[in-house]
Amino acid sequence: MSQSTSNQQWDPATEPKRPDATLGELFAEMTSEVSTLFRQEVQLAKTEAKGEASRAAKGVGMLAGAGLAAWMMLLFVSLALAWLLDQAMNTALAFLIVGILWGVVAAVLYVSGKKKVAAVEPLPTTVETIKEDVEWARQQRS
Repeated sequence: MSQSTSNQQWDPATEPKRPDATLGELFAEMTSEVSTLFRQEVQLAKTEAKGEASRAAKGVGMLAGAGLAAWMMLLFVSLALAWLLDQAMNTALAFLIVGILWGVVAAVLYVSGKKKVAAVEPLPTTVETIKEDVEWARQQRS
């Protein structure tokens, strides 16, 4: 059955795409295509993982900054409280204001860092393309 007949159409279920190719040639071609596909998926996963790791590192850095800022807040508030009891009101009040400012910095860094860490997705493009590849392989078997 050829495609040249005007009343008949090519049916992929009953006619091979390359009837002249041997089974060995077809298998070698399929193996090569699967190997190429696998290498491309690994490369995509590496690229995607680098991007996600970078985003996660920025979020973790902000959380570390928030931790440092919180420590500074406790230090200054503690010093302010101590000086408030022992020194004149003006000096202690100045230290208290500095401590509160560090608390604001800690809160801003914490919120920003938490958002960055929450936005990290586990290789979304790779997961999607692997699903597509599995579906393609299933279609090739049938």
